[in-house]
Amino acid sequence: MNNLLQKAKAFIASKNATIALSFLGLYLLSTGISLAIFSFLKKGPGEEIASSDIKRGRSRINLDLPRTEECPINGGKFTKIERDIWEARRPATVMIENHADSRPPSGLSKADVVYEIVAEGGITRFLGVFYCNTAAEEVKVAPVRSARIYFIDYAAEYGDKPIFMHVGGANDYSGSGDTARDVRALETLEAMGWRFARGNDFDTTYDSGFPVFWRNYERLDHPVATEHTMMASLDAAYEEAEKRGLGAKDKKGKAWDENFVSWKFMDDKPGSAAASSISFDFWSNKPDYSVEWRYDSINNRYLRFNAGRELTDLETKEQLSAKNVVILFAKERGPVDRNGHMFYTTVGSGKALVFQNGQVITGTWEKDARTDRTKFLDTSGREISFVRGIIWIEVVPAGNIVSY
Repeated sequence: MNNLLQKAKAFIASKNATIALSFLGLYLLSTGISLAIFSFLKKGPGEEIASSDIKRGRSRINLDLPRTEECPINGGKFTKIERDIWEARRPATVMIENHADSRPPSGLSKADVVYEIVAEGGITRFLGVFYCNTAAEEVKVAPVRSARIYFIDYAAEYGDKPIFMHVGGANDYSGSGDTARDVRALETLEAMGWRFARGNDFDTTYDSGFPVFWRNYERLDHPVATEHTMMASLDAAYEEAEKRGLGAKDKKGKAWDENFVSWKFMDDKPGSAAASSISFDFWSNKPDYSVEWRYDSINNRYLRFNAGRELTDLETKEQLSAKNVVILFAKERGPVDRNGHMFYTTVGSGKALVFQNGQVITGTWEKDARTDRTKFLDTSGREISFVRGIIWIEVVPAGNIVSY
């Protein structure tokens, strides 16, 4: 026994032992890394992925890899790693400003779907829906603004309790009745079960702050009023949602998309540019908010202009674009109170125009209830398929003229 112990000590002290132990260490290290990567790639749909896993996954994203995975929000095609990232969370919907003083916006080019509607006084606001297109990189959005009830109706289409990000909203704060009951956004959020401590309502005036939201007074190259300065990090919002038990599933194990209804999608089919330019006003006395979409036949997309100027994303420096532009004609009512709040009909039916592939489809829209999906139908009553990619829905007062 003593001889064996002496031989063992002699081997451990030898050069050969050092080399052998080094190889063993390298083997164990490489095995650990391989297992970590394998475990990330083998995450099943809806399984929680830690933020550190997301960062590691992003470092491995190669956009030259096959884009085989369909986004359930707009039909866009992405890589498998991007799908693994978005399937660990739920959609984030964000109120984003379009005031002329606040342009250009930040992060809007990364939305999967964008809604545009008048907030008040003919000034429009956006609701960006973010899910698939934010998987590959961190996205910061700005300026974040207050909620309006009709935007909530569209956010509610994106499954069970989507993240809803905003800075306050229309409400009767003073109790004097200066905000009409049927446009009180915050009361509606409470009634829907969204607005409670650590719920899916991410409101800076309630229980959300840094690092999800912060004021950025230097975002633009000129000074602006404080209401135009709120910025938000979607990565921080997803991390906060996970802490609140609102990843892909809630605390009870219910998946956000259990009752979600996806639209139908199709591949690009560019034709002759019968509708090469789309132009309209929301309110005729507000030329700063007049909209034009110009068809880019080379890339089969539409490029956005406001008041004759390109509307770009401050972060990417790219002009905002869409594969589909939908004109949803809605009944307008208002101002309904002393604060100038408006009301737009979101439930029911009406006329619609769908622009895609350089063509226009005349049809209708219908929505049966607040949380139901808005459907777009052609004149034969068949559901219209969207071209894969970004969808912009322009909610325009019924009766307005759209030129194309």
